Amino acid sequence: MQRRTWGDCLPKNIIEIKGLRKVYHVGSERVVALNHITLDIAEGEFCCLLGTSGSGKSTLLNLLAGLEKPSLGSVRIKGQQIEKMNEKQLVKFRQQNIGFIFQSYNLLPTLTALENVALPLAFRSIPKRQREAMAKDILERVGLGQHLAHRPTQMSGGQQQRVGIARALVSKPPIVFADEPTGNLDSKTTREVMEIMTELTEQNRQTLVLVTHDMSIASFAHRIIHISDGNIVKIVLNRKRSG
Repeated sequence: MQRRTWGDCLPKNIIEIKGLRKVYHVGSERVVALNHITLDIAEGEFCCLLGTSGSGKSTLLNLLAGLEKPSLGSVRIKGQQIEKMNEKQLVKFRQQNIGFIFQSYNLLPTLTALENVALPLAFRSIPKRQREAMAKDILERVGLGQHLAHRPTQMSGGQQQRVGIARALVSKPPIVFADEPTGNLDSKTTREVMEIMTELTEQNRQTLVLVTHDMSIASFAHRIIHISDGNIVKIVLNRKRSG
């Protein structure tokens, strides 16, 4: 049986960005980080924001996550306007809907791999035995079944990032944001991590929005959004992944 791809259907939009603009005031200067960005991202899509340092791609991701407020425009996720939420509402929304994968892993050094992955589930009031079982399952799926009791300092960079992926995906959030997730890894480990991330998010029908400057990373995505000087300059549909 032929495997269905994201491009076989017309999914609904889970993220809608309209006229998004972000201006920073540095002394007497105005720095335009984003300039009227409009973009829709579909449910189950792997969308890559590609650009060089300073292009505005990370600023866009921060606005999508509600970590910053736009100067103008709106971000609607699952029908809710993120920029109108207060911090308490944002925290609850992120817990229920968003997973994060970071370049620097952001693991707690005193916790084991199992404890790091189980931690987000504690905020959902999931019983300890259940959250440890969920954490063990996802760690086995990313190939770390033999490292459950290891702390970050006892693992390689690639292993730590697999823990980071497991932590982001353990609660099966509808959306996963990844900011340069392979920036600290060698090319072989980068490919392994990208394959794991792609496979798991596809299996769970999750939307993945990834920021990178690396075209080899972008090649895993369904769509590549090229960003330069705060503008979308080109959108490329990856036919190898979407059709």
